[in-house]
Amino acid sequence: MIRPLTQEDVVALLKAGHMGRLGCIVDGGPYVVPINYVFDGGNIYSHSLPGTKTDAMRHDPRACLQVDEITDGYHWWSVLARGTYEEITDPAERDRFRETLLSQLPGLTPVESLRLSESPAEAPIVFRIRIAVATGVGEW
Repeated sequence: MIRPLTQEDVVALLKAGHMGRLGCIVDGGPYVVPINYVFDGGNIYSHSLPGTKTDAMRHDPRACLQVDEITDGYHWWSVLARGTYEEITDPAERDRFRETLLSQLPGLTPVESLRLSESPAEAPIVFRIRIAVATGVGEW
């Protein structure tokens, strides 16, 4: 039977997960891509090279992240966290969150290995999604 998750279960799944699907609006429609992330209890942190998703969220900062834990078709949890995109531009704060991402997710893709000393046009964008609401359902 599918049931709503408690808020404690929602937070636990967001903290345990490190891969989710980021949703944003591109040209008036939904756009969903997988991302690696870290959750601090209130915000989702990630980074990306400049491109479609960052351009879209700069234009319309509404975003969401879906995270699942699936054992099989009868044992799964799914959380949807909705909030607002913010770029982290303060150099000290960027370095701190970038190091947090790299320390918690050491096997990330090549974008994560780029140095922040790259030219601003090529440097990864460190960002957060400030969560306004997070809900979940599951079957177990």
